[in-house]
Amino acid sequence: QVQLVESGGGWVQPGGSLKLSCAASGSIFSINAMGWYRQAPGKQRELLASITSGGSTNYADSVKGRFTIARDNAKNTVYLQMNSLKPEDTAVYYCFQVAAVKDQVYTGQGTQVTVSS
Repeated sequence: QVQLVESGGGWVQPGGSLKLSCAASGSIFSINAMGWYRQAPGKQRELLASITSGGSTNYADSVKGRFTIARDNAKNTVYLQMNSLKPEDTAVYYCFQVAAVKDQVYTGQGTQVTVSS
């Protein structure tokens, strides 16, 4: 059974930085896309960033230039470096990984990011 384990969330002051990690465990042999989305209370889920197996990236306009997604294929891990954080970035952040077999989507349990002074 595949599980995605997230880490790196927490509290940070505006302008600060955090780095999220999401590691897959279990029998997942080949992964296509990886990415991150977030859900804030009372707001729609927002896709933030994705990265293909070849390293091509896409970002939401709201985080472009501030967030950077990266992946380590050997470790089945995806990262999200978040800089210049704003209070409106406060949300639960979720990672996802799309397996090459049947495009199965796996999602992490979520990690809280709070940006406040």
